[in-house]
Amino acid sequence: MIVVKRKNASVPNINPNRKDTLQSYLMLAPMLIGFALFTIYPMMWLIRWSWFDYNGISSAKFIGFENYVRAFTRDTQYWDSLWNTGFIVVMKFVIEIPLALFLAIVLNSKKKINSFFRTIFFSPTIVSTAIIGIVFYLMFEPFLGAVNQLLKSFNVIDTSINWFGNKWLADIVIVIASVWKGFGVNMIFFLMGLQNIPQDIYECADIDGVTRWQRFTRITLPMLSSTGKVIMMLFIVNSIKMSDLVLVLTNGQPGGTTEVVMSYTFKYFFSYGAADSISQYGYSSALAVITAIILSIVVGLYLWVTRKVGDHY
Repeated sequence: MIVVKRKNASVPNINPNRKDTLQSYLMLAPMLIGFALFTIYPMMWLIRWSWFDYNGISSAKFIGFENYVRAFTRDTQYWDSLWNTGFIVVMKFVIEIPLALFLAIVLNSKKKINSFFRTIFFSPTIVSTAIIGIVFYLMFEPFLGAVNQLLKSFNVIDTSINWFGNKWLADIVIVIASVWKGFGVNMIFFLMGLQNIPQDIYECADIDGVTRWQRFTRITLPMLSSTGKVIMMLFIVNSIKMSDLVLVLTNGQPGGTTEVVMSYTFKYFFSYGAADSISQYGYSSALAVITAIILSIVVGLYLWVTRKVGDHY
């Protein structure tokens, strides 16, 4: 007994909870280091340069709030691009989210044919945005585009429509292309939510004789509310950040009226389009900071409004 006591005394007494905590921090460390290097540091860099007049060649000159004053008082195009971004986001939301939910409900079964259609509908998500932009540009091309030819063949129009010669028509093309690219991934998210709903609830509802509409409104929608909340938040963030599709499809034309806020900021940063021939790192940084604040306010309001969504189940 004396020997056993000595062996136990030599073993260090490590608290299991402390060991688990240490392991958790070690596992999180790589991600936290990457987050600090590639997210926090660029954000600090961006905020710093928003106080300077800097073109990347000459010496940076500290100008205080001048970039922000310019954005709020003299740059009406920035606010026009922000309003256009809001219009595109609303139009996308009205079409994309209901379409993704409808397809998820239709394809929510274990039939092999459904797996085929899920793959087909998800495939646009993995296609390059540049390719999607080129394809939709060719489809809506004013003279030889497939859309105009199709409308003519059905006698819907007599003359070709210049889809990119009018702001609203060009915005419609952007919305269609963006919905085509994005609805597949939202459909998959909704499918995941649907497959987590216990089937016992539906069986009990069938015994009680509820209709299909009642099943959808009283069971499916409430049980999907938590998933839908996350889907819509990601939708808002990704839609407001959209820039690549607009650059490829319209490049802000006609006359910069289809510009979105991120493409507008991008052009000042890389001396492209509206930014003359010299990069304006300081001003584009100020625009990015303003956009980030607006995006944070929108997401914050959304989370506050939907704070009780999903708490009933």
